[in-house]
Amino acid sequence: MSRVPEFEFVRTAACRDARVNNCPEVALNVPGVVALRDSERPETIVTMTAAQRSDLTVAVKAGEYDLSA
Repeated sequence: MSRVPEFEFVRTAACRDARVNNCPEVALNVPGVVALRDSERPETIVTMTAAQRSDLTVAVKAGEYDLSA
């Protein structure tokens, strides 16, 4: 059985304010893996490679996931 890595999640500075309670969290401490989770659902973790994260970032910035369109 493979061992599940121990991710060390961090939040952006804006989300460290106690008044903000729902933030994305990112872990970069496991080589080759970028892990994402929602602070309100920490048990659900999405993992991807750094290249996949880069592709996702480009797509989000280009508006490919704009739900208001």
